Amino acid sequence: MSFNIALSGLNAVNEQLTTISHNISNTGTTGFKSSRTEFGSVYSESQMMGVEVLATTQSISQRGSLVGTGANLDLAIAGDGFFTVRSSSGEVQYTRAGMFGTDKQSFITSASGARVQGYGVNAAGDLQVGVVGDLQLSAANLPAKASTSLAFTANLDANDAVPTVAPFDPANSASFNSTYTSRVHDSLGREHTVTQYFIKTGENAWESRYSLDGNAVGAPTPLTFSTSGALTAPAAPVALAAPVPGADPLAIAIDYTGTSQYGSSFVVTTNAADGYSAGEQIGMAVEKNGMIYANYSNGQRMLQGQVVLANFVNAQGLRNENGTAWSETAESGAALLGVPGVGSFGALSAGTLESSNVDLTQQLVSLMEGQRNYQANSKVLTTNKELTQVLFNAI
Repeated sequence: MSFNIALSGLNAVNEQLTTISHNISNTGTTGFKSSRTEFGSVYSESQMMGVEVLATTQSISQRGSLVGTGANLDLAIAGDGFFTVRSSSGEVQYTRAGMFGTDKQSFITSASGARVQGYGVNAAGDLQVGVVGDLQLSAANLPAKASTSLAFTANLDANDAVPTVAPFDPANSASFNSTYTSRVHDSLGREHTVTQYFIKTGENAWESRYSLDGNAVGAPTPLTFSTSGALTAPAAPVALAAPVPGADPLAIAIDYTGTSQYGSSFVVTTNAADGYSAGEQIGMAVEKNGMIYANYSNGQRMLQGQVVLANFVNAQGLRNENGTAWSETAESGAALLGVPGVGSFGALSAGTLESSNVDLTQQLVSLMEGQRNYQANSKVLTTNKELTQVLFNAI
C-alpha cells in the first residue's frame, strides 16, 4: 500500500512540476496568467490512499504590470475584462494580450491574425453601438469640408462712441469701432478670411458688416443689447452667403450667442469655424474608453470605432487556448460585453502591454519544493523495495 501511496505522490508532484515549468517558460509572455496545481488527500473509507490532483487553476484575477511600448495599437486593460477576437474560422476567443496591429485590409488584428471586435462606424462616422463586428480602420485621406458655421462671442465696449466718419469704409479705421478676422474653408478646402467690422450706431445698438478676402459681402447685421449688456438681437444665427470662384458658394451661419456689451475693452472669447482642408492620415490614437481615432495632417481626427471588452461571471471556468487566449465554456457562462471604463470593465491604456503575472521567484521556490517532494516520494519507493527484498530473502 505504501508503494501505491508514494506512486500517487510522484504522479501529483510530476503534474505540479509541469505547471511550474509552464509558468516559468511564459514569464515573458504578454498577458499570460500563471497557474497552480491543487492537491487533495485520498481515502477509501478510513484507509489512506495517498494524494490526487484536484485541479490546475489560473490566477486570472491577478493582473500583470503595464509596460510602455509606444506603439499606438498596443493596448492594455487597466482593470477587469478581456479583448474579444474572432479567428478566420469564426471562432471567438478572449485575451489580455493586446499586441494589435493591422492587416492588408486595415482590420485590427491580434498577433495570431484574429480580428479585434468592437463597434464600427457608418459612412457618416457615427458609432454603430450595439452592432459588434470586426474593427476596420479607414486608410483613405480625409476630404475637405466647407465651413457652414462660425461661433463668435465677443464683448463690445459700451464706452465707445458712434464713429464720426461716415459712410463705413473698411480702409478707414475711424469709420468703425472694432474688427476681427476668422478663417473659413470652401468646398475645395481652400482657406478664406471673413472679416467682421463692428460699428456703434447708438445706445445699446451696433451693426456688423462683413468682407470675404477683402471684398464686401452680405448685408449689415443689427446687434442690440439690453441695459444690462446682454444681447437681445439677433436671436438666431445670421446667414452669410458669398460666392467663391471655382467652388460652391460659401453659406456660413454666424452665431453671436453670448456676445455682450459692457464698459470694458473689445475682446473675443470664441472664434470657432467648422470646415477644414483635405488631410492625409498620419496616425492612430486610442482613448481610455476604447474609441479609436485616425489623425490627419490638417489637425482633424475621425472616429474609426470602439473596442469592446468581455467579462464573465466565472472567469476561472474559461478554457485555455493557444496564443494566450481563452474560450468560453458552460462553467464560465456567456460573455458579458461592454465598453472600457464603464461598470466592471477596466479602462484601456494605449501604448502599453500587460506583462505576464508570473512571479519568477515564487516559481523557483515552488520548483525546489517540488523537487524535494519528488525525492521524498522516490525515497519511499526505494525503502519499500528494500523492505520487500528483505522480506523475500527471509522466506
